[in-house]
Amino acid sequence: MKKPDRDTGDDALEAFFEAARAAPPQVPKALMARVLEDAQEAQAPVRVPIWTRLGEVLGGWQGLSGLAAATCAGLWIGWSPPQALPDAGALIFGYGSTELLSNTAELTSFGWDLEEG
Repeated sequence: MKKPDRDTGDDALEAFFEAARAAPPQVPKALMARVLEDAQEAQAPVRVPIWTRLGEVLGGWQGLSGLAAATCAGLWIGWSPPQALPDAGALIFGYGSTELLSNTAELTSFGWDLEEG
């Protein structure tokens, strides 16, 4: 593709550009120091406490409250289990005799003991 011919207006404009390239404007040192100081302040790392980051990872206060409720329920059920659940401490440490299926009436009344087929 052929370059278009320049007219005299473009030559004058090009002369101004050449003069600007030959002598670029100088930034005052005080201004440059203030700009660099502001840049350093903007890039400074913000220290976030570990508890704040952990709370954000777990879903904020909603996630932490749900986790606290589940923990309390788990401790309560583990400390004093209902009659239908076996005592985990007795099973693990072997003190006392516990029957896993002490009352089979609950299982047979709903037909849970029947196999398919």
